Amino acid sequence: MNCTFQSADWDTYRMDIHNPFVELEPPGEEISAVDAALKALNLAGIIPHTMYDQGRFLLFRNAVKELFEIPWTAITPRMQRLIWAINAITQPQNMIAAGVYCGNTFISNAGAAVGPGAVYTAKNLIGIEIKPEEAERAERNVRKIDPTGVARIVAADAVEFARDFPEPINLLYLDADGAGGRGKGVYLDITEACLDRLPHGTVVLAHNSVNCAERLAYYLEFVRDEANFRASVNVIFDGEGLEVSVR
Repeated sequence: MNCTFQSADWDTYRMDIHNPFVELEPPGEEISAVDAALKALNLAGIIPHTMYDQGRFLLFRNAVKELFEIPWTAITPRMQRLIWAINAITQPQNMIAAGVYCGNTFISNAGAAVGPGAVYTAKNLIGIEIKPEEAERAERNVRKIDPTGVARIVAADAVEFARDFPEPINLLYLDADGAGGRGKGVYLDITEACLDRLPHGTVVLAHNSVNCAERLAYYLEFVRDEANFRASVNVIFDGEGLEVSVR
């Protein structure tokens, strides 16, 4: 099953990338937008239900706001809530996030299992960042949230890391840029590198499904092919978009 979920205001919902925690709408409207997206994912068979702990989510959000150094981010408040909720609902034991910059996108996933607001216990939560200096900053940020080391940042090439990771991957988050003009097209390379370790039920989240749709054409064709993934939904409630697929 492939479909699109699109909110009526997706093209006017905008944030200042340097001030990601400024309230853009009343909390109830943000919750309503995310709830509608979760319902679409549930109807498509991607997530088993739509319930998540909103109080725990706010503990997480406030900790990131207080403790993280974030020069800029394209993760809107709606997207942050959606990503956290998907992880809280699916509770992946092994999660890999490719292309994490300062760690904000990573912790939006991992924060469901570590730090303030955690709702379950995970085994491996790994963020991959190819630039060593950015990986170091992301690791510093994550350590403020998770002293256990379950969530951690690795400076590596995401394709190589995905290829060599020995365990099943229960959730894969894609936000990387490939070298040599590959750009967001590297999403397909990363996915194919670990496809044999994405078991039934694995969820793959691909950011930039709207504003980078042209560069992601081959990736989107791949995940929307039912020979590869059982279902895929393009969630459009901001200008970035998120393609959510399930094996």
